[in-house]
Amino acid sequence: MTDLTTLLEVGGPVAALGGGAAYARAKHPGLYWSTVGLPISTARLLSSYGSVMEACGLTVAPSRLRMLAVKATTRREVRPVPPRRGIIRPTSTGLRLRLRLAPGQEPADVAASAERLRHAWGVHAVYVSTVKPGVVELRLVGFDVLRQVRMPRKVDAEFLQVPVALREDAMPFVRDYRAVPHQLTLGATLSGKSMYLRHLIAGLAPQPVALVGIDCKRGVELAPFASRLSALATEPEQAAELLPVLVKEMEDRYDLIKARQGIAPGTPAEEITSDIWGLPEPERPVPLVLFVDEVAELFLVATRKDEERRDEMVTQLIRLAQLGRAAGIYLEVCGQRFGAELGKGATMLRAQLTGRVCHRVNDEASAKMALGDIAPEAVSAACAIAPERPGLAVAGDTSGGWSRIRTPYLSLSDAAAACRESAHLVPDAPVLKPFLPAVAIRPVESPALVAEPRPATG
Repeated sequence: MTDLTTLLEVGGPVAALGGGAAYARAKHPGLYWSTVGLPISTARLLSSYGSVMEACGLTVAPSRLRMLAVKATTRREVRPVPPRRGIIRPTSTGLRLRLRLAPGQEPADVAASAERLRHAWGVHAVYVSTVKPGVVELRLVGFDVLRQVRMPRKVDAEFLQVPVALREDAMPFVRDYRAVPHQLTLGATLSGKSMYLRHLIAGLAPQPVALVGIDCKRGVELAPFASRLSALATEPEQAAELLPVLVKEMEDRYDLIKARQGIAPGTPAEEITSDIWGLPEPERPVPLVLFVDEVAELFLVATRKDEERRDEMVTQLIRLAQLGRAAGIYLEVCGQRFGAELGKGATMLRAQLTGRVCHRVNDEASAKMALGDIAPEAVSAACAIAPERPGLAVAGDTSGGWSRIRTPYLSLSDAAAACRESAHLVPDAPVLKPFLPAVAIRPVESPALVAEPRPATG
């Protein structure tokens, strides 16, 4: 009886501890990793490193000098040599360590064994990146960081860079307009596309840039940010008037570049390889970012006259995408659906949009239109996004690389507040003043009306 009582006394705390660990793993994976997962995975890695590398085929035969030294000093069997391991560096989401590859190995050999390493060391995922020739870095992620997105506290973001989402390898996804000037962002209703757009605008609001919007859904997406916008078109007719002004602004900037650098006045804009960043800062025009929400609305036509207007707008968008980068004009094209059936110019416009972000879409054709020409294997990943994970997307670019990302939650009121706080940064652009959106004045809260009782009548 005494032994049973002792067992119950000991077993109760152990069961509670196990239940607490299971709860933390399900509800607070970051806490579970820091307290339980990190020590266990580190112990597994240290104790099984050599055998795991040998099982994965990542070992090489030892050098002749090493074989002679081992035979001369011990009688142990000479085993194959794994890559030299560096210091293990724990992080809030996993582990990082560097490997020095043995002669004859390449980073692709380690990347091909990433799934085996994941299972051997009990982590959520393993990612391999090249540090320098002969050295690779293993990034071990302990849990699914895209389930509860928490952006890193410190992200190195420079001018025209916005940390907008978290990648599946726990690194921030930074939208860099200098490196990827134009981007196509697709997503069905409630897929998180609007959240992605909020982060972009809120991230650019404190920077000295001009923000221009085309939102043909009567401005419901971009109107809350009107205090920071230099121009806003809420109907196709207004967009048809705004786009020629932007094209003219781009041409004026090219003339400025030619005048400053001594290029002949008759030189076509297509032959100018410089950009505004070569100009002195006092003469440099302010960079301009054009947001086009629901791009399909610009392609839809009902009459012959609408078709002519559509062709003109698409041609101007293509010109901005082809020539705008050097003039400091960047495009962010968003929509629920994008395909060749939209009409003439759709495929040509897509070809000029280097970056691609595809949220959950309603048809495979849209995923193929976004990612099929740069990373065919990413199309299936985009089609597998579940509706209960809004904000999850597949991001890629024309280099062929792609990764899963997820945007953290940002309320519309917080994004609008960031724009209001930065309203003083709206640049003075006379050509855009006819399209300057009217900013609604916030009403002053009045005291609630109190119903007074009527006097009694006899």
